Amino acid sequence: MHIPKEGEYITIHSYKHDGSLHRTWRDTMVLKTSDQSLIGVNDHTLVTESDGRRWLTREPAIVYFHKHYWFNIIAMIRDNGVSYYCNLASPFALDEEGLKYIDYDLDIKVFPDGEKRLLDVDEYEDHSKKWDYPDDIDHILKENVKILVDWINEEKGPFSKEYVDLWYKRYQQLSHKK
Repeated sequence: MHIPKEGEYITIHSYKHDGSLHRTWRDTMVLKTSDQSLIGVNDHTLVTESDGRRWLTREPAIVYFHKHYWFNIIAMIRDNGVSYYCNLASPFALDEEGLKYIDYDLDIKVFPDGEKRLLDVDEYEDHSKKWDYPDDIDHILKENVKILVDWINEEKGPFSKEYVDLWYKRYQQLSHKK
């Protein structure tokens, strides 16, 4: 299987627990891949919703996916600072179609001033009943909310200013080469 290289573009596919397609991001530039993680960037990337609606991302965003953690992290680089959108989701898988994961509804938004909000708890409860999320998945997701909050509080990994600066600079270098 082809592992995408730095500067290549991939499609990201988000699914729901029942296997239905939730959302796709068409051209995410890969900044780094390892056996554990993938870092990429979306900038004016075409997003297609499951109902067919299409829109473009507005600002550059560094995306972080991991093979062991049940979340992915989007660092949106805006004029007023960096905002984060964290999806509680299955670890990612790669295949010839792109990067894939299952979105488990719960999200954490972090504002530039550090305020955190847990979002979509109602949606999670509804889908948990509708699709009968197994108890072990419920437990894993709740444990990963705690890990995520620790990372945010400790400014670990994607939540550090240095991380965002480093990967945004790398994106600028790669996009000017093209």
